[in-house]
Amino acid sequence: MDPVRNPFAPGAGQRPPELAGRDKEVGAFEVVLERVARGRPERSLVLTGLRGVGKTVLLGELRSMAVKRGWGAGKVEARPDADLRRPLSAALHRAIRDLAVRHRAPDRVEAILGILKAFALRAAPDGAKLRDRWQPGIDVPAASGRADSGDIEIDLVELFTDVAELAQDVGTGVALLIDEMQDLKPDDISALCAACHELSQIGAPLVVVGAGLPHLPAVLSASKSYSERLFRYVRIDRLSREDADRAVLAPVEREDAGITDEALDALFDASGGYPYFIQAYGKAAWDAAPADPITATDVSVAAPEADAELAVGFFGSRYERATPAEREYLRSMAELTDGKDAGVNTAQVADHLGRKPSSLSPARDSLIKKGLVYSAERGQIAFTVPHFGRFLLGREE
Repeated sequence: MDPVRNPFAPGAGQRPPELAGRDKEVGAFEVVLERVARGRPERSLVLTGLRGVGKTVLLGELRSMAVKRGWGAGKVEARPDADLRRPLSAALHRAIRDLAVRHRAPDRVEAILGILKAFALRAAPDGAKLRDRWQPGIDVPAASGRADSGDIEIDLVELFTDVAELAQDVGTGVALLIDEMQDLKPDDISALCAACHELSQIGAPLVVVGAGLPHLPAVLSASKSYSERLFRYVRIDRLSREDADRAVLAPVEREDAGITDEALDALFDASGGYPYFIQAYGKAAWDAAPADPITATDVSVAAPEADAELAVGFFGSRYERATPAEREYLRSMAELTDGKDAGVNTAQVADHLGRKPSSLSPARDSLIKKGLVYSAERGQIAFTVPHFGRFLLGREE
């Protein structure tokens, strides 16, 4: 098979050639856009799921939908070691530029940009020298007295309100998309929830779409108890067999190529229905196939190459971030689950290692912060990465 025509695209956040199995989520966001455009109240949205299920891709798709509707849209990728103020400023700057194309009052747009710049400049620590102060790329003077108090909760409410009113001027809205939302700092999470709560009460056309790991709802709830009612939560899971087949068949057929039913069986078994793995094994199978159609033998021949690539780029990069003590904890989890994608009791891990549960708390907490494991409920722990246990058991120590 011609590798140049290979339609599969494994990559972080890269849109697959066929966005299969996400019609429900896309349709739900269409309703959100339409309701907000008509001035009707609508909750912000939170997408949760394991790594590799396509949350980032779906965020990108939702952003494109908003832009096509004439909305302002900006995207943030949260980082555990960074405050929200700076990346949020860049995202809203992009959203305002989207709106400015349709707005007929340049002075009004500049006034909102001045407020945004004032908000952004508060990202510099108090007492920082001028040369150390971060300068946002906003070519208007900073405003004063609005969104610049230094209190992130007050500033965020004021900024969101003003940006939403700008969108209201042109009859649209603003979509703020936040990836890896669980990595936001507690104060930023609290401020974001408070701002969304305030906007929902006044019916402002600004919607936050967050995406994160399965424990994100617990993080939000711990910050603000009303977050359970503030957001609409959508769990993003692996694809059904029907959708997984469509994710393979559609791009293959668009290239006027074919794939046997047995090969589809083999691809589903290898990938487990996880979108990222479907792309990885699909790409390897296409390249390994000597002729059209792709067969189960081609999938079998290609699997070791796909496994090796995943071991380095998908699993290995995460494993290397763990300390020796954390790796011991991870391997224990893998042994207890026989490499399956299942949760375990933290007490079981301690018994397996012959340690006291309290002595393992630092390793477990650090792994949660690094996004390698999550705790959906007290006393339970599971991998955030599908097939990670299988990778650990197959790894030569």
